[in-house]
Amino acid sequence: MTRRPTRRLIALALAAALSVPAFAQEVEPFQVSDVRVDGLQRISAGTVFTYLPIERGDTVNQSNAADAIRALYKTGFFEDVRLSREGSILVVNVVERPAINKIEMKGNKDIKEDDLRKGLKEIGLEEGDTFDRMSLDRVTQELTRQYNNRGKYNVEINPVVTQLDRNRVNVAINVKEGKAAKIRHINVIGNELFTDKELMDNWESRQTGWLSWYKRDDQYSKERLSGDLEKLQSYYLDRGYIDADVTPDNTQVAISPNKRDLYITAGLTEGEQYKVSTVTVSGDTVLPHEDIEKQIKLFVAPDKVFSRRGLEAANESVAAALSNIGYAFASVNPVPNVDRASRTVALDFQVNPGPRVNVRRVVFDGNTRTADNVLRREMRQMEGSWYSQAAIDRSKIRLQQLGFFEEVKIESKPVPGTQDQVDLAVSVKETNSGTINFGVGYSQLGGIQLNGSLSERNFMGSGNQLSVALARSSYQKQASFQFLNPYFSKNGMSLGYNVYWSEFDYSNYNTAQYNTSEGAANVTLGIPLTEWDSINWSLGYSRKQVSIFRGSTPQSIVDYIDAVGTRTFNAWRTSVSFARDTRDNYLQPTRGTYQRLGLEVTLPNSTVSYYILDYQLSKFFPLSDKLVLNTVANIGYGNSYGKTYTRTLSDGRVVTAKGMPFYENFYAGGVSQAGRVRGFVDNTLGPTDFSSFGYNQPIGGSIKTIGSLELFFPKLIDSPAARVSAFLDFGNVFADRSSIKASELRASAGVAMMWRSPMGPISISYAIPVRKFPGDRIERLQFSFAGQF
Repeated sequence: MTRRPTRRLIALALAAALSVPAFAQEVEPFQVSDVRVDGLQRISAGTVFTYLPIERGDTVNQSNAADAIRALYKTGFFEDVRLSREGSILVVNVVERPAINKIEMKGNKDIKEDDLRKGLKEIGLEEGDTFDRMSLDRVTQELTRQYNNRGKYNVEINPVVTQLDRNRVNVAINVKEGKAAKIRHINVIGNELFTDKELMDNWESRQTGWLSWYKRDDQYSKERLSGDLEKLQSYYLDRGYIDADVTPDNTQVAISPNKRDLYITAGLTEGEQYKVSTVTVSGDTVLPHEDIEKQIKLFVAPDKVFSRRGLEAANESVAAALSNIGYAFASVNPVPNVDRASRTVALDFQVNPGPRVNVRRVVFDGNTRTADNVLRREMRQMEGSWYSQAAIDRSKIRLQQLGFFEEVKIESKPVPGTQDQVDLAVSVKETNSGTINFGVGYSQLGGIQLNGSLSERNFMGSGNQLSVALARSSYQKQASFQFLNPYFSKNGMSLGYNVYWSEFDYSNYNTAQYNTSEGAANVTLGIPLTEWDSINWSLGYSRKQVSIFRGSTPQSIVDYIDAVGTRTFNAWRTSVSFARDTRDNYLQPTRGTYQRLGLEVTLPNSTVSYYILDYQLSKFFPLSDKLVLNTVANIGYGNSYGKTYTRTLSDGRVVTAKGMPFYENFYAGGVSQAGRVRGFVDNTLGPTDFSSFGYNQPIGGSIKTIGSLELFFPKLIDSPAARVSAFLDFGNVFADRSSIKASELRASAGVAMMWRSPMGPISISYAIPVRKFPGDRIERLQFSFAGQF
């Protein structure tokens, strides 16, 4: 049962006030020979003696008795304190306040329990502490205030206290949050230069709209509105209106009688526009004075409109330039001199470089699997060298590009006792870097995949890549071994080996009906050119056995085999590629570009001579903190060179083997990266051919043109392991250059989700073809997954 705390406190106060006069009237002042404390349960007598201002040998009178009672009440330990006398013994009678055994919260959804408990602790309500009934009133007021700030004005806070044995209590705080009030209208008053839409374009608070059920941007929040008013102030300051007045005092929030609807009115005064009159630099610039001044004038320059954003950018630019040469704590303080008569601002940038800082140590944390040296070799900020923010930023990107970590943080920590040294704390959160499959895997292209494979991009934490696979699906049997050491040499050269054998049934791969059996081996060498650029070279040998089915295999493939005169194709091949990677993250990039241009050529003594050119582009644009645009292009071209096979068959037909071999053709359609046009069945776009039995089958082509525009929503799902996107895919493959027609391109639009789940990567997409032709095979929902570790 809950008691009204106010009446109880009044009673306690009266008891305390009346106890001293009664004590003083009944007993004359006396000298204390001893002090006894009665009524203690949990609190020790020593604690009472610590706070009691009367000791053995003191004389008790009305004044110091009142002081003693007040001192004990002030501790917060007691509900009641009385003094009495037994002879020359002073008796202190106390009633302890109960201890809080447990605090329970029910009904809170909008505010997390950890946040609530933190607030209760600040008020003085925590498990194990002494219970003060006055704190219940403070709890009700504080929680009501917090919910009101979140737009919930119908909230009900009902604290219930349950008495337990041994002078303990349980406190239950029951919350009925109610519905949040919705913003029905926002009105800006006083704006003549800009429209309401322009001013509120980047506000978080919005009027109720058709997406508000998801975004919840129509729910009022005091903190959110304060942030929006700051954005409004910044909007004017960035355009030179330094006298613009946008303050909470000019803003009114009206609520409807039922506390369900809110109406916001923001008033402002625009003022006049100011320009920059002069830009000067003072202080110890370290770098040449004219260079600093030139750098500042890239952002704020004389006769240009004043902009606070430009001012901040100039500050950051100069501070960054100094931090790159060791001045980690450099500061730039712009001092404005406003001339309101001429409506101009003179700016003096005062530069304070601070001490030049040396990095003492680089310490890694969170890499439980990955060895320190794997992280250290990616660091561009070295121990014992001058601090460089550019080197630190580049180090962070290189660590992110490894793909081993969900999160990378680098903090500078001053070394105690020095002003010119810092330690770098590199904190990482490891993610799954390998894939393991044992009978786990499914795709719509290959169906259930029975396989056993191990693929690890960070083998035993060494940073080496290892893959061993034994796979079997409806279209493939494969055994392979791959190994890559990305730091074969200290300067970053990589060396890799690849050996594999496979049997491939193309008829179950949505392509022409023929089979191949192949064994191959190659070696690869990677050479870094710059921080972003590299060249890769490979040399290998393969032996491919092709099986065709006369009557079922497309005639063009049968003719190619007959012209060459063999079904066994030996190939010595070499390839060279150039790659440039400026992406900020391997797993979920938000900015930067990946480009790769490759050439593969078969060498002399190969059965057929051909080459393949391939170009890939993926460029990420951060449109905002909530949107990232990825533009993708994938272009491929292949052709033969040198000898051409021509043969006259027994039926008199002349067949010729020219162009890129059919088994190297490009395919498009489906979810595979090589030919991604989602919404169409895998590998079914492009040229087709009939067999002698009349079966029309996809045969691929020697030219591939694939593109995509994909808009990612990084914050739509609050997980670094998941990403949602909306996309537009387009492309096709063509038989040769003469058959390229833009009118033949297919296109689809849809949504997709990629999730690195604990079971493995899961990819799901739903696409609707927006440009299709009769005979195209449509598959709107497409997905695949595999096990991961």
